[in-house]
Amino acid sequence: MIQINNLTKQFSAKTLFQDLSFNLQKGERCGLVGRNGSGKSTLFSIILGQQLPDSGEVVIPKNYKIGHLEQHIHFTKDSVIEECCQVLAREDQFDHYKAEKILTGLGFTDEDFHKSPHSFSGGYQIRINLCKSLLTEPNILLLDEPTNYLDIISLRWLRRFLIQFDGEVIIITHDRDFMDSVTTHTMGIHRKGLKKIKGDTGKFYEQVNLEEEIHEKTRLNQEKKKAHLEAFVDRFSAKASKATQAQSKKKQLDKMSILSKLNSEATMGLDFNYDECSGKQILSLENISFNYPNKEILFNGINISINRNDKIGIIGKNGKGKSTLLNIIGQELTPTTGELIHHPQLKQGHLGQTNVSRLSLENTVVEEVQSANINLPQSKIRSICGTLMFQGDDSQKKIKVLSGGEKNRVLLAKIMANPTNMLLLDEPTNHLDMESIEILSDKIEDYPGAVILVTHSEALLRKTVNKLIIFRKDGAEIFLGSYDEFLEKIGWDEEIEPSLQEKNSDQSKNFTKKELHSLRAEIIKERAKVCNPLNKRMTILEKELFETESKVEAQNELLILATENGNNVEILKSSQLIGKYESELEDLFEKMEELEEQINSHSSTFDERLRELD
Repeated sequence: MIQINNLTKQFSAKTLFQDLSFNLQKGERCGLVGRNGSGKSTLFSIILGQQLPDSGEVVIPKNYKIGHLEQHIHFTKDSVIEECCQVLAREDQFDHYKAEKILTGLGFTDEDFHKSPHSFSGGYQIRINLCKSLLTEPNILLLDEPTNYLDIISLRWLRRFLIQFDGEVIIITHDRDFMDSVTTHTMGIHRKGLKKIKGDTGKFYEQVNLEEEIHEKTRLNQEKKKAHLEAFVDRFSAKASKATQAQSKKKQLDKMSILSKLNSEATMGLDFNYDECSGKQILSLENISFNYPNKEILFNGINISINRNDKIGIIGKNGKGKSTLLNIIGQELTPTTGELIHHPQLKQGHLGQTNVSRLSLENTVVEEVQSANINLPQSKIRSICGTLMFQGDDSQKKIKVLSGGEKNRVLLAKIMANPTNMLLLDEPTNHLDMESIEILSDKIEDYPGAVILVTHSEALLRKTVNKLIIFRKDGAEIFLGSYDEFLEKIGWDEEIEPSLQEKNSDQSKNFTKKELHSLRAEIIKERAKVCNPLNKRMTILEKELFETESKVEAQNELLILATENGNNVEILKSSQLIGKYESELEDLFEKMEELEEQINSHSSTFDERLRELD
């Protein structure tokens, strides 16, 4: 168990966090959330002993091994497999299977095992570091943004690995869906403190919002009471008949403490400047192929028609040509063969990975946004900057001093400065915090024009796309449907076991259509017999949860009223009941989580049996 006691850390005049404390119990997997710059990575550095806190302590048990994702690249061996195996215990250093299994899950091929680790791109070098960290078999894993360097297939593998991991985990990631799928608890650095709850990010933010709402209502009631007391004292202090009462009220005033007003936290706004396109079809790709000079063909024969309100996801392993295809659509690259046919009214906005390098480092934020559309008035430019959280002096910052997330927001601001009816977005969630990603996801979903996006975020794909361009082993193919439909009907090659494929094929040949229909009916009947009682139990628990939440809400109202009236007995009574009901909520959430795991496990088993008959 790791124990953090009263940590405080400042940089210059800025306090990142103050008196921060938490415990990590055996088997807990915690998601660490907080706005960019709140101190999440700094907290990791303190736990690892790379930085010292200004005050407080980190208590780590003896022989407790910490594994972490090292961002620094330092390789000493000639091959990837040797580089990874050197971290194994001496007696296991020639047990290459352990390393090969993890490397394969992270997207390396058998040929890659024997290549120099220095020959890979930065993203794959970070994956080598991740493999080394997992091989050390630590008691706890500290993972800082591991999803930044992984494609969808590797992310799905890492998700399964972490769920099965026997130790503790603290993970920082902007991918909310990934975090919620692997964690048992969520803790967040918020207003320089830390709050930890059992449950996912949705439950965490719900509790934070509720507590802040109660805080604000209580503060307003306190201020009303204070104003009432002050008015009484001012009015009756000079009257002999009321002097004693006025003096008593004055003593009440002197002892009265008022909650401080919570500072509002800036949130990103987005308002893409949409320009209607009259044509139903706005872009057509005909027989597109591409290869770099003296290199193998990345993709060949892509044909797709893009309608004015299509949302298309480009997905697949890294290095297969996803960003290259997006750059061809954005007319930043010329295809080797084929043709792009544009509607005359097509207006694109392109957020590309290489666009960051094209920002003028000496420009201020305002100047850089203005460069995207010199005809926009200064008032409009400043308004756009403001919605992207560059207000006041922040809009005069030079590009060269901005963080990765801030540069991403500048690129979004430049897109907003021009009318568009098609957005090309390459990993748009990179460097953004969870709040900003939620806002961006909503805006992509609501955008009335076409969107083509490259992303490894399964949550974003599920929320937005209706077509897919999938980069697989044999090139790129078009899938007309949602991401979940793709997983159900086709799935990733890497996740289909050959033996299972053969078994399915052989089994289906042994039965007639009528027999297969009968077998399917039996399995469905058996599934209903097992799962229906569990689903009914879940409905009952959900009802209990709703009723208990209503009780908490009612007691919070009574607590506010009691605080306003200064009724200490009722304050104590309501506080105790709130604690009791919140404890009941915790138990209900725990029961629902266990029940949901049972339902999912049974459903997966029956689904697998049904798939074997297809």
